[in-house]
Amino acid sequence: MGLKDNNTLPFRRKNYIIMIAGVLILILGYIIMSLDQEEYGFGFLGLTLGPIVVMAGFIIGLFAILYKPKQD
Repeated sequence: MGLKDNNTLPFRRKNYIIMIAGVLILILGYIIMSLDQEEYGFGFLGLTLGPIVVMAGFIIGLFAILYKPKQD
């Protein structure tokens, strides 16, 4: 009818690799925030470096969703 009937997946292998990298960077960011030795995490790791790394992980994940590989 009006819908395409193809069995292709919306993401390719490269999308999944980029997404896994984003998730690993997210995990790394949360680990960095937990390593802060200051009270309540108010040091450099907890307030600056960790959140920047976490935000980078989210941006990479968004890029993985929006990335469209070139057709061969």
